[in-house]
Amino acid sequence: MSQPTELGIEPIHKLLWKYALPAIIAMTATSLYNIVDSIYIGHGCGALALGALTVAKPFMDICAAFGSLVGVGASSLLAIYLGEKDYDRANRVLGNVIVMNIILSAVVMVVGLVWLNPILMAFGASEDTIGYAHQYMEIILYGNILTHIYFGLNAMLRSAGHPRFSMTATIVAVVINIILDPIFIFGLDMGVRGAALATVISQAIAVTWQVTKFFDKNELVRFHRGIWRLNKHITFRALAIGMSPFLYNIAHCFVVVIINNQLKTFGGDMAIASYGVINRLTFVFAMMVMGLNQGMQPIAGYNYGAKHYDRMLKSFYLTCLYATGVMGCVFILGEWFPRMVTQMFTHDPLLIDLTIKPMRIICSSMLIIGFQMVTGNLFTSIGKAGKAIFLSLTRQVLYLIPLALWMPLLFAEPLDGVWWSIPVSDTFSAITAVIVLLASRKKLHME
Repeated sequence: MSQPTELGIEPIHKLLWKYALPAIIAMTATSLYNIVDSIYIGHGCGALALGALTVAKPFMDICAAFGSLVGVGASSLLAIYLGEKDYDRANRVLGNVIVMNIILSAVVMVVGLVWLNPILMAFGASEDTIGYAHQYMEIILYGNILTHIYFGLNAMLRSAGHPRFSMTATIVAVVINIILDPIFIFGLDMGVRGAALATVISQAIAVTWQVTKFFDKNELVRFHRGIWRLNKHITFRALAIGMSPFLYNIAHCFVVVIINNQLKTFGGDMAIASYGVINRLTFVFAMMVMGLNQGMQPIAGYNYGAKHYDRMLKSFYLTCLYATGVMGCVFILGEWFPRMVTQMFTHDPLLIDLTIKPMRIICSSMLIIGFQMVTGNLFTSIGKAGKAIFLSLTRQVLYLIPLALWMPLLFAEPLDGVWWSIPVSDTFSAITAVIVLLASRKKLHME
């Protein structure tokens, strides 16, 4: 049967690229889709629709947060069990992922649909953007169960030793999405509803592709009888490990809500649209770092479970190096080519002019973000939930929320204070990551 024993044998640099490259390609494809989606909406529905998409994004992130609570935690646990050669529990993790995702996604869907408009207004929607945001999120929520299963199975595929299959599933979803977007938005004149429907349909097709792998009888980790009943030990441990990315995503959502409302107060809907453009740029490269993290996760988890601590640490150091290089590209684009980047999303001259300055401000701290992201992922990968949770919350809750509320008071132009709160919080969170890493030297066997 197929099993990822190579994780404890092959050279780390070779493994990292073998597992990270498919994840990077998949995450980059996803982020490029988001850019293309924004371009279609921006040019086909207008600047207000683009602003509405920015308002809806935190709600989408909340939905994704519940998926990461299950998917990331379970995939880390799967890698650890495979390293320990506990194959019975590894298979039970797979069944528990499906059941937990169905339960949580159904709850999120019902709650979201019942209180959709109040949630969107709280997230920064105005009378001009609420209609677009409602149309988009309504369809996304109806497809929420598919979204959760899609992301959960992709995470399991990587930890089960199939990073290329996981990548293929993602690319299938992205390609179908990009094909359907112009058909639904322009051809069928469905506007933002068409963009949302294209997303749901593409994920449904990808899920169908994913499950074929887990029905393969030659696979060590696969669907079979006896794995579907929720196991208390597996459930609680997976949720504990997944709590870090879950809280990170939840905190990020509330940060975006606060920033959106601060931007609406000091700059209006166009400032929110500017933030949306900048987010699209940083999102592309942050997704590449997340791809690196996804590649590192099974390597670090497996070798930690197998007590190969030197290999675990080498995977961490290499991932930090690559992540810094990736985020360096964001720094260059944001600082030197902000107008060119903005013109990709809109031809509105006012929005272009309003975006250049904040893009340079926000991108000024990009060189240190990669390290902070990878450090938090290390603790998630090896099941150290407490430290992972703490690091996931430092940037969002400990630093960014207070700074976003306080720094506008320090500037003659309060809007500048909102923009500057982002790189300042990035700097503080990177320093905190260094402190936590050094304090954990013995537990990580760095000495």
